[in-house]
Amino acid sequence: MNARFRRLTLAVLAAATLGGCATSGNSRDPIEGFNRAMFAFNEGLDQVAIRPVAQGYEAAVPTPVRTGIANFFGNIADVFIGINNVLQGKMPEGINDFGRVAVNTTLGVFGFMDVATDLGVEKHDEDFGQTLGRWGMGSGAYVVLPLWGPRTVRDTGGLILDLAADPVANIRDVPARNTLIVTRLISDRAMMLPADKVIDEAALDKYSYIRDGYLQRRRTLINDGIVSHDYDDE
Repeated sequence: MNARFRRLTLAVLAAATLGGCATSGNSRDPIEGFNRAMFAFNEGLDQVAIRPVAQGYEAAVPTPVRTGIANFFGNIADVFIGINNVLQGKMPEGINDFGRVAVNTTLGVFGFMDVATDLGVEKHDEDFGQTLGRWGMGSGAYVVLPLWGPRTVRDTGGLILDLAADPVANIRDVPARNTLIVTRLISDRAMMLPADKVIDEAALDKYSYIRDGYLQRRRTLINDGIVSHDYDDE
C-alpha cells in the first residue's frame, strides 16, 4: 500500500478515534462533532483555493473544450462502472458500459466526444462502495474525510478500492499523473458550480443539508432508484 492509501487509512482511523470524543444523538452521524470540524476545513479549502480555480477555469476555457475534458475522464470512469456492474451481477448493464467505452474511445476520439450517449447508450453511475452495498455490507457511520468530503465507513472502503484501480492515479510518470489528477479535480469542481447557489439558498444548515442529501443519494444509487428495503441501511 503506497503513501496515498496510507494517508487515507490514517484519516479514517482518526475519524473513528476522535469520533469517540465527539458523539451525537444521530444514529446515522455518531461522530458529528468531528465531522462538522472536518466539513469546515474542507469548506475553507474550497473557498480559498479549489472554487476560485474552478471559476477561473470555467471563465477561461470554452464550453466545448470543458465538455471534451469531462467526457475524456468520464470515458475512463465507464471502464470501472462496467466492472462494478459485473461484480454486482448486472451483466447487461456491464456490457452496456464496456460498449460505451469501445464506441467513445474509437468514434469519440479517446473519449473526448460522447458519441455513445448520442447513440442512445445509457451512462450509469457505479463504484466499489455501491458494490459493497449490493453485496449486503451496511453503510456504517457517516464520516467527512479531509479533501474527499462526505462518505460512510462502507464508502470509504470503496474509495480505497476506487483509488487502487484508478488508472490516472496510478500513472508512473509523476508530472503527467499530477497534471491529470489536478485537471480532473478542476473539471469536476467546475461542473458542480451551478449547485453552489442552490445549496447556499436552500440550506439553513449546510452541513446537515449535504449529509442528508449524500446519504439519500447513496441509498438511491445502491437500489438503482427502486424503493426497496433489501439494501436499506436505516
